[in-house]
Amino acid sequence: MGAASPQAPAWLVYDGAPPEPDGGATVPGSDGGPQSGGRVLSGGGALPGGVLMSGTRARTRAGLHEALAGALELPGWYGRNWDALADALADRLDAGPLTVVVADAADLLADEPPAQLGTLLDVLGAVAAGGHETLRVVLRDHPDRLSALRDRVAAVLGRRVGTPPSAG
Repeated sequence: MGAASPQAPAWLVYDGAPPEPDGGATVPGSDGGPQSGGRVLSGGGALPGGVLMSGTRARTRAGLHEALAGALELPGWYGRNWDALADALADRLDAGPLTVVVADAADLLADEPPAQLGTLLDVLGAVAAGGHETLRVVLRDHPDRLSALRDRVAAVLGRRVGTPPSAG
């Protein structure tokens, strides 16, 4: 066997369930039970601040920024770059906890070089570490696709998650 893959940060959760049929952002483990980053969780319940976005619409960096802008109803000043995303998410966390559920998460930034997924995780980690409220990201996909998604995430977690993003 190879070396153990890096542990996912506490704010990052995998879920092997399809999105809710009504499009709601129902998040596994939100019933008050233990939640651990990197494990596939089961259960359900609505979580305050939950939003659902499509990983399929976010296959590219431009698509990701558009999907986030729509799902989170980001302000008009949102510049659709990494620094603007960090600022917009930090402002959003000032209003309360936020859970972003990414449906079809295996498609997230799939058409970009792996470094782009790493940069996204860096931005999310920095915002999660510095926010007044809790940020949680749920990567949701069919159980058959979770292994490949975990491998992609583990490959970019070799660098420290939560470091400030480079310009871009």
